[in-house]
Amino acid sequence: MRRLLIGVVTVIAVLLAGCSTRSGSTGSEPEETRDATQKEPPVQGADFGTLKDVCGKGDAKAGTAQGVTDKEIKVGVFTDMGFNKNSEMPDTAKAFTSWCNELGGINGRKLVPVIRDAKLLEVRQRMQQACKEDFALVGGSAALDGMAVKDRLGCLLPAFPAQSSLAPSIGSDLQVMSAGPYSAYFQYGGFYNWLLKEKFPSSAQDVGIISGDSPVTKVIGAQFEESIATLGGKVSYSDLYPTAGVADWTPYAQAIKNKKVKGLVFLGQFDQLAKLEQALTSIGYAPDWIDSNSNSYNQNFIDLAGSALGTQHNYAELFATHPLETGSDSEAIQQVKALFEKYAPGKPVTYPALRAFSAWLLFATAARDCAELTRKCVYDNALKQTEWTAGGIQAPFDVSKQDVPSKCYTIVETTPEGWKPADFKPDNGPYRCDAPVVKYKGQYGAPARLADVGKSMDDLK
Repeated sequence: MRRLLIGVVTVIAVLLAGCSTRSGSTGSEPEETRDATQKEPPVQGADFGTLKDVCGKGDAKAGTAQGVTDKEIKVGVFTDMGFNKNSEMPDTAKAFTSWCNELGGINGRKLVPVIRDAKLLEVRQRMQQACKEDFALVGGSAALDGMAVKDRLGCLLPAFPAQSSLAPSIGSDLQVMSAGPYSAYFQYGGFYNWLLKEKFPSSAQDVGIISGDSPVTKVIGAQFEESIATLGGKVSYSDLYPTAGVADWTPYAQAIKNKKVKGLVFLGQFDQLAKLEQALTSIGYAPDWIDSNSNSYNQNFIDLAGSALGTQHNYAELFATHPLETGSDSEAIQQVKALFEKYAPGKPVTYPALRAFSAWLLFATAARDCAELTRKCVYDNALKQTEWTAGGIQAPFDVSKQDVPSKCYTIVETTPEGWKPADFKPDNGPYRCDAPVVKYKGQYGAPARLADVGKSMDDLK
């Protein structure tokens, strides 16, 4: 998701300034690592939530596809953990594949996750390695994924990512998302319809946007401004903050107060937002709402914002993913937590981890149903899912329509004690499914196609 990219673009300018002295590798750790099979107690049951027999034994034969033998399926898992120190994609891969492999794998083939650490700026190098070795890419993400999408299409490598960030990647060919985003549509139509027309209608004409001063966030900011106008709102204040961050947010807080901003869209790192909210609280001002985005949906933001959360009102949309705080309502959420506890103890279950689990489940069930395991079979099987819920992790999503926005969404809000579901009148379990369709009128970049690299779907085998 593009807004998850915002947390890293604020430091890209600093990194690029030193690129001429950077080497391809530090030499202190391997460029990729294979997750060895762990010896764990047997896991009972092959079902995951409402999904039946996800993994199991079989009599698989030697495969003809790259990365496939009679004993294993090698899949790549993209991450930027060498840069951001965030291991949630590898952690999810370990939890899922350990569980699946104990049950027998995919029809007898063990899943072998190969961690492709892009370290933010090495995404093309990792993709070129994946092109030579992997059967598919599953359950990962890279902030600068758009830089390598043509490499992926050139080698006909299907991708089942947890997230998609840049315009060339969002909605690109041979990429199967188990939920949004969508290249031609505003992804937060339901959320903003609720904010501007139901919860805080008096804020609609006084919306402010603050974003990091980078080309990427400027484009995202333009998308928000256009979409807010489409929904009947108006951006009356906008500002940029330096990519390296701000030591004193008081001038920004004062500007927000002077402009009488009633709703604030923040496009940046959540640690910077926490500082801004403390500054707003210090001068005695609080907008009706702050869209802190799903990047802040974690305990770190709660801890950093601290007492300011008693005054400032943060909201975030989780697309149509089940909130972790009400996980007892979902057997699938409970299963994710249990698998993390067993196979990745001490690692947090996060919103991106839930997205990654959905991607792993989609790939596994699609591969399970192939009489002969080929890339084309897995890709085609995945697109047959018209009401994909990942066993209960998310609201139903029509995977066959990769650029048609979902009608369902989930909204959470902060309290000093932590995150909780907002009172947004859900009508389908924890979800509300009446989001308006908001299509962009501006040109914000197009997804990459097979034709861009001289290929077509007829080349996929």
